[in-house]
Amino acid sequence: MAVIWTNGNIYTMASEGEKVEAVLTEGGKIVAIGSLAELRAQFSQNINKEVDLFGATMLPGFVDSHMHLIGFGESQLRLNLSHMNSKEEVLTAIKKRAKELEEGEWLIGEGWNENAWNRGSMITKDEIDAIVPNNPVLLKRVCRHVTLVNSKALQVAGIHEQTPHPQGGVIERAEDGRLNGILKDSAQDLMTPWLPTYTISRLKRCLKKGIESCYKLGLTGTHTEDLNYYGSFHHTYEAFKQVIEDEQFRFRTHLLIHHEVIDEWNEAGYRYLSGSEFVEFGPMKIFVDGSLGGRTALLSFPYGDDPSTQGVNVHTYDELLALVKKARTMGIPIATHTIGDLAFEWVLDAIEKYPLQTMGHDRFIHTPLLRKELVDRAKRLPVVFDIQPRFLASDFPWVLDRIGDGPIDYVYAWKSLLNEGIRCAGGSDAPIEPADPLFGLHAAVTRTIPDDPDKIVYGEAEKLSMFEAVSLFTSGSAYAGLQGDRRGMIREGYDADFTILDKDIFHIDPDQLLDTKVLMTVVNGEMVYTSK
Repeated sequence: MAVIWTNGNIYTMASEGEKVEAVLTEGGKIVAIGSLAELRAQFSQNINKEVDLFGATMLPGFVDSHMHLIGFGESQLRLNLSHMNSKEEVLTAIKKRAKELEEGEWLIGEGWNENAWNRGSMITKDEIDAIVPNNPVLLKRVCRHVTLVNSKALQVAGIHEQTPHPQGGVIERAEDGRLNGILKDSAQDLMTPWLPTYTISRLKRCLKKGIESCYKLGLTGTHTEDLNYYGSFHHTYEAFKQVIEDEQFRFRTHLLIHHEVIDEWNEAGYRYLSGSEFVEFGPMKIFVDGSLGGRTALLSFPYGDDPSTQGVNVHTYDELLALVKKARTMGIPIATHTIGDLAFEWVLDAIEKYPLQTMGHDRFIHTPLLRKELVDRAKRLPVVFDIQPRFLASDFPWVLDRIGDGPIDYVYAWKSLLNEGIRCAGGSDAPIEPADPLFGLHAAVTRTIPDDPDKIVYGEAEKLSMFEAVSLFTSGSAYAGLQGDRRGMIREGYDADFTILDKDIFHIDPDQLLDTKVLMTVVNGEMVYTSK
C-alpha cells in the first residue's frame, strides 16, 4: 500500500534547509520524494492513502545513539528519584515505598543526584537504616557509576569493612573506617548476584515500556547497551527478538555488546552487523572509567575539588590493550565509555596499536573533556564521537569545580569537534538523562539549563546550529551504525522512519523546543504513535 505524506514542512536533512512537498512510501521504504502533483501523477495506480500533515514538521526519524533501553524501561517501573530536589524528599519516598514491601524484599531506586538538591548533604547509609532496617535497599545515582546501599543490603551481599576494593571500583568508608554504603563503578557488581533475577517475561515488560516511551518522544530507534546485566547474553537477546520481531514492537535497535559477554556472542556465531533490520549487533562495548559526578572519571590530573584522586580506571592499561586486541581478532569495532581525558588517551593508544582492519569505525562515548593533542590524534583515525548534549544541563556549573585548572582544551565542546572534522552522533544515555531528543537539541543549540532564570550560557562559541543539532540524532546516528546509506535522511530508497512535530523547529525561539510536541512517530512506514 503506497502512502503520500504532504502538506507539512518536510525537511530531508540531506542539506541545510532542503525541503520537499511530498513523500511517497511503500513497503517500509521511501519510494519517491518531490512535488505532490508529480507523485500523484507518477504513482496514481499505487496510492492507497494520503496523510495530511496539516502544517506539521516531518523529519527523518530521531535515533538515540546511546542509551540503555531495558534500563530506561525499568527505571519507569522502579522508584524514580530523579525529579527530587532534596535529601529529605528522597528519604520520604523511600519510607513510603518500604511500607508497600514484604520484609526482606528488595527496594530499588533510580536517579538520585545530590548536585540537584536545593540543600543538605549527601544521603547516608545510616539514614536509610533508620527508616528501612529489614529490607535491602539499593539506590543508583543518576550517573549509574555510584550506588548507595543500606546495611541490610551489605549484609546480604557479605560486604564488610575488610572486603577489599575490586579492580576498577571503590567501597567507600567513612572517616571512622566504617562502610558508608557507597559503592563506585565495579564495586557495584558485588551486589549483582543478590538482586532479584530477571525472567524473560520481566525483561520483555521493561523493553515494551521503554519502546512505548521512546515512541512518544519521537524516537524511531536506538543504539543500546543492555546485554550484560540481566542474566545470560542469550537470555537478554531473546527478549529483544521476541518483543521487536515476534511481537512487532517495531524499533530500530543497534545492540552494543559488552566485553564480558563477547565470548558468548562470538561462540554463537554472530558477527558485527549480523541480525535483522530491526535488531542488529554493533561494536564491542568497553567501560574505561567512571563518571564526573562520582569523581571516578579518569583524569590526567587531580580533581580540582578533591586533589586526592584522579578517578578510577575500570581496567589496567594492559588489560585495555588486551580487550581491544581481542575485538580485532573477532573483526569488530569497539565503543568505549570514556569521560576523563586520560581514559580517552588510553583508548587512543589501544586503537593506534591495534587499528581496525574491517569495515566500520570505533566509537568514543561521552568524551566531554579533551586536550587538543588528543583530538589531533583522533582526527587521523576512523572514529565517531558519541555525545550526549543533555549532559550540559545536568553537569554545569559544578563540573567546572571538578576540572579546576586542569589542562583541558575542549569542555563539552561539540562545535569545535565538528569544526575539526570529527563525526558525531547524538544520544541521551537514558535513563541517566531524559531520553527526550528535544531536550538534547535544546542543550546543543542554547547551552543553557532549562528554567535557569539567569539563562547563563556555558560556552557561547560552542552552540550548534539547529541543523547541526538535528543531524546528531538523524544522519549522525545513522553514520555511527553504518546505516548512512538507508537511514538518517528523507531520500528515495531510505527506510520510512519519521518524526513529526507540531512546530517548525528551524524557525522558532530555541527555548520553544522544550514545549514542542511529538504528533506522530513512524517506523517502517507505519504510525507507531500518534498524539491524537
